[in-house]
Amino acid sequence: MAAYKTISTSSAFPIAKPDLIEGMAKGMAVLESFDTQRQRLNATLAAERAGITRASARRHLLTLTHLGYLETDGSYFWLAAKVLRFSGSYLATARLPRAIQPTLNRLAAQAQESFSAAVLDGDEVVIIARSGFEWKSFVDAKTAPARVQAYGLHLGARLPAHATSTGRVLLAARPKSEVNAWLKARAEAGPLPRLTLHTTTDPRKLKSLLDQVRLDDYCVASEEHELGITALAVPLRDMQGRTVAAINVVNSSQRLMHDALQRDLLPLLLDAARELRPLL
Repeated sequence: MAAYKTISTSSAFPIAKPDLIEGMAKGMAVLESFDTQRQRLNATLAAERAGITRASARRHLLTLTHLGYLETDGSYFWLAAKVLRFSGSYLATARLPRAIQPTLNRLAAQAQESFSAAVLDGDEVVIIARSGFEWKSFVDAKTAPARVQAYGLHLGARLPAHATSTGRVLLAARPKSEVNAWLKARAEAGPLPRLTLHTTTDPRKLKSLLDQVRLDDYCVASEEHELGITALAVPLRDMQGRTVAAINVVNSSQRLMHDALQRDLLPLLLDAARELRPLL
């Protein structure tokens, strides 16, 4: 379980303690314990990740299995296809993805690049809409183009906010006091997760980067989440000026350099953000 407090999101809804169903909260914590790093958990591991006792974790695991949300071999548990009911319903009915998707489709057709939209959820961003082409990488002039795709670029994917362009845009949009408190807690807990040799893991350096993002109102992250991948992101704001999401374009570092991204694709993203504002 993380030893630091995650940055709260606008979806958090405070309620009175008598209205909180603690059993449900624990059950959801157990369900959320499963991720790409830990795809199979036993009761001990689930208890550690959810911050509850082993006995409680075991009961919740068994109940979730009984309800069809988990599968088990008797010792370990893993997610079942039934959990997709939630993500499928969200993507089909939520207003934000539906408002953004047509614009992403237009951008992809216009630029023939891959575009995504993401929202902040704790220390991660979640991709809620995407559209685009797989860009091509050329080994040499004699070889056929090989299609490559950045890891994690699918609907519902969760990516670390500190190492992604959309994540930094969304972190920079949070109140400074909130971000500073999070960075301080992160510094006390140790370095941020390193994903590549280029990932910024020092909280002080990340703070400087976020300050720059606030000034620029866009972010370029090069090879911090995945080698060979560069991404450019801008915030999406509603009519009240609140940042509700971020959109980005993902590209091969060999195809478009930093300056080319800003020159050719930043104007497209900024125009799209202005176009979407009345719809958010």
